[in-house]
Amino acid sequence: MSTQSKDARYWRSFFAAELAVGQLKIAAGFYENANTAQALKQTCTLVDNLLKQIWQQGGINQRLCLIAVGGYGRCELFPYSDIDLLILLPENAESALFSQIETMIGLLWDVGLNVGHSVRNLTECLEEASKDVTVQTNLLEARRLIGSKKLYQEFTQSLNSMMNTGAFFDAKLKEQQQRYAKFNDTAYNLEPNIKESPGGLRDLQIIQWILKSQQKNSSETNSFFSSNTSNLPWANLVKLGIISKFEAKKIRRHQQHLQTLRVRLHLLAKRREDRLLFDFQNELATQLGLENTPKKRASEQLMQGYYRSVKFIGLMNEILLQSLQHRNDTSPPQIRQINKYFEAHDGFLEAKSPHLFQQHPSTILESFLLLQQHPELTGMSASLLRNLQRVKKLINKEFRQDIVNKKLFIKILSQPDGVNHSLRRMNRYSILGEYIPAFGKIIGQMQHDLFHVYTVDEHILNVLANLRRFAKPNLAYEFPLCSKLFDAFDAPYLLYLAALFHDIAKGRGGDHSALGTIDAKRFCLQHGLSKVDAELVAWLVKMHLIMSSTAQKSDLSDPQVIEKFVQLMGDERHLKALYLLTVADIRGTSPAVWNAWKARLLESLYYAAARELSANATLSNTNSIQQEIASRQAQSAISLAKYGLPQSAYQHLWDSFGLAYFIRFEVSEIAWHSRLLTPHLNAQQPIVRARLSPSGDGIEVMIYKQDQNDLFARICNFFDRMGYSIAQAKIYTTNHDYALNTFIVLDQYNKSVSYSGLLKYIEVELAEKLDRNSPLESPLQGRISRQVKHMPINSSVKVTRENSSNHHILEVVANDRPGLLANVAHKLLQLDILLHNAKINTLGNRAEDIFVISGKKNHLLDEERIKDLEVLLKISL
Repeated sequence: MSTQSKDARYWRSFFAAELAVGQLKIAAGFYENANTAQALKQTCTLVDNLLKQIWQQGGINQRLCLIAVGGYGRCELFPYSDIDLLILLPENAESALFSQIETMIGLLWDVGLNVGHSVRNLTECLEEASKDVTVQTNLLEARRLIGSKKLYQEFTQSLNSMMNTGAFFDAKLKEQQQRYAKFNDTAYNLEPNIKESPGGLRDLQIIQWILKSQQKNSSETNSFFSSNTSNLPWANLVKLGIISKFEAKKIRRHQQHLQTLRVRLHLLAKRREDRLLFDFQNELATQLGLENTPKKRASEQLMQGYYRSVKFIGLMNEILLQSLQHRNDTSPPQIRQINKYFEAHDGFLEAKSPHLFQQHPSTILESFLLLQQHPELTGMSASLLRNLQRVKKLINKEFRQDIVNKKLFIKILSQPDGVNHSLRRMNRYSILGEYIPAFGKIIGQMQHDLFHVYTVDEHILNVLANLRRFAKPNLAYEFPLCSKLFDAFDAPYLLYLAALFHDIAKGRGGDHSALGTIDAKRFCLQHGLSKVDAELVAWLVKMHLIMSSTAQKSDLSDPQVIEKFVQLMGDERHLKALYLLTVADIRGTSPAVWNAWKARLLESLYYAAARELSANATLSNTNSIQQEIASRQAQSAISLAKYGLPQSAYQHLWDSFGLAYFIRFEVSEIAWHSRLLTPHLNAQQPIVRARLSPSGDGIEVMIYKQDQNDLFARICNFFDRMGYSIAQAKIYTTNHDYALNTFIVLDQYNKSVSYSGLLKYIEVELAEKLDRNSPLESPLQGRISRQVKHMPINSSVKVTRENSSNHHILEVVANDRPGLLANVAHKLLQLDILLHNAKINTLGNRAEDIFVISGKKNHLLDEERIKDLEVLLKISL
């Protein structure tokens, strides 16, 4: 080995050891004293010294300059953050310099530094900065490490001279809007990004960048980020009279809170990880000394602390951006009168008196109403927002009992426009939780069901936003039925009140629907609603889960199911209101939970119930079922006639299927089955047909063959291995002992496929898998998701007797995973239990499945076999 190679190995090992030892010392010191500012400074100093040594050891030409940029440039270097570097070249640099740089960069990576670097001369820097505001921002935070001072001075002077503060402000504001959109414009995701989410550290950094761009010619610029970056920018804002010392102190406190979480997160993950994943929440809570209580887990306390910080930071971001924008605008404000208390300043609502809220507390609510009534206003002025924060405690019991304030709040809900924006503003500015104390208790409240991806308060506001979308004619194409029903509903504000209260009792223990019902009725009566309207709102809160549960867990082709549901509704007004709230509620849980299949189920239930209510049926239950069978047969015959099939062609098929068939299946299914199976009544080989679901997501698959015990297990195995989940299974055995089953299956991974080829594949391959002579495959042992590992769902198995038959109802709640349904099927097969129907309901990572089962020949299951089933399933779940 050459001497040069030995030297390279020595220096690589030397620098790597220096970095590793330094990082261990910093981590140990941080865990001992929890001084975040010190940890960031020490990490920065460690890397500074290491880079200077490597630069010098490599003999880099001193005409070059090594510059720290980005977060590293402002001396905010988190344990595993990227180290952003600019290697500044002189103009017309010779090729030998590039060889030196290449060797040094390779050494940096070998040592263990996560380097993000660019190599440019001054002209190239200015050119890139003019094209990309991200590059310009990075360079704005430049800090010389080593190399040519003269080149660095030319660099900073050139950057300052090219700075257009107005254009920079506009570009950063647009960049923030785009960043917010990536997180669905909410800070209240259950796994937020500490750095990038709305209200995160980036919201403070944008203020620092804009302030620095505006101070580029002042004496403060060169030192702006040179020392304690956590304190200096906010001290500058105090000097400029933009914020108070108290506000600066609160900003620093919340900034430090997020920085501390980010440092701990990096050290815990042993990598650059800025997301507060479920994987780390429990351990972070333990590190911070938080403990579980009867009402709140330690991780919930951790996250509520986080949400409080991002809420304040988001508010200060709004106030400071507005203040800095006005500071940069030297033109006199345009003032317009609004009423005797308010006026508009450059499009922002402003109080005529700085003590308006203190003198007339009702104007607190009036300010939100005025923003609704004057859509030309952008929002509240910075000074009005700051004053609002000072007086929010004026919203006390006396304020809530004031009839004027009660009328103002109902008036806000009753406006034709701006309801969603007003309530979101009220929540953002901490007014809504003061006015409705029960709402204040669920702000930042996590939900551990893994299908709600937002906190309770954010979910409630999402539901209200979804209701408001039904009111917009330009969005009627999204949900035509909802838009039609909403347009005809006499008092939309009642729906908004139901949305506000439907989950307001979560986290208290007990049934949140029942507890919320009490809160809702009391609030409505206190606010002057009639007894009828108050009872409607309370009823909606109490029943808000019923429609989704019925649609997703019951057989909607069964007239008895519809009849029972209609009895709960009472009249069409209640049905319409509940349908609108239910659609808005499910859509507000998560972007992934709602799909066209759920939409179809709810719409089918609504129409079936509406028909029943409008007919005001007085027939006996038996006559009602017979009437429904006759109706389905007649409608199916009409459909089949279009294909040239007279009733005589398929009557033998219908006779063999039995009357119960016409209760189990809908008209479209009956017509499809009849058309395909008329020539194959006694088929010896399995018949499998697949089509795109005619009224929703997914694929509808029909299986017809001589009945066999392991049929359901084979079908589940097949779709598991395809990566498709079963959304619904209708299991039926004809009078001549043939299985006639239909399945709705959904793609779990949204693969891009040719549907014609896929349908043919299902028909051919599934038919082969159903051969009773081939061995039955074991269920897939699919992995549970990352979230479920850290927020497990309590599995449950419940078996109850069905009232009107020898059937039992098996209810399974478990963590969803590939192979779950096949596992249930295998256990039923193992105990010689027949399956008659299955309703599969998946909510995020939670499976809630219903099975109708019995013993052989429809005999009632004995207690011993029921216990065996419960034990087997609990062990396997």
